[in-house]
Amino acid sequence: MELPIHIGEPAPDFSLSNADGQVRTLADYAGKWLVLYFYPKDNTSGCTTEALDFTAHLKDFEALNAVVVGVSPDSCASHQKFREKHSLAVELLCDPEKEILQRYGVWQKKRMYGREYMGVVRTTVLIAPDGTIAYIWPKVKVKGHAEAVLTKLKELQPQ
Repeated sequence: MELPIHIGEPAPDFSLSNADGQVRTLADYAGKWLVLYFYPKDNTSGCTTEALDFTAHLKDFEALNAVVVGVSPDSCASHQKFREKHSLAVELLCDPEKEILQRYGVWQKKRMYGREYMGVVRTTVLIAPDGTIAYIWPKVKVKGHAEAVLTKLKELQPQ
C-alpha cells in the first residue's frame, strides 16, 4: 500500500467537524503531538476495540503532550452515538465526503469474501508538534496498536 504521505513531510491540512459539530483543523493541534488514526466504521468490533484502547491510554498520551483523534467517513450523529455508547474520550472527526481520507491515502479499494469495494484502510499517522509527519502505521492490526503508538511517541520525545 503506497500512501501519498511520507515521514518528514508536512501533514496534509484538514478542516473537519467533530462529533459535537465543531470544526477542527490541523492548526488546532499545533504545538502538540497528534495521533491521527483512520478507522472504517463506528460500532464495529475492531473500531470499537481501537477507540477503547486509545481511550484507556489517553492519560499516558496527554502526559507526552499528545492528542488522539479518530477519523472515519461516519456522520457526526453516528460519532456522538458511538462516543456515548462506549464512553469514549478520544475526539472523533467526521469525513463523510472522504476528502481527508483521500488526501491521506487511506480511502482505498479493499476485498472481502471475493468482493471489491472502497473503504478505509486502518492507518495511524503521528504528526509532530511542528506539523510534520513523524511516523506512519499502514494497515494497522488493532491488538496492541495503542501501546505501539505510545512506545513510538516516547522514543520520539526530545530528551
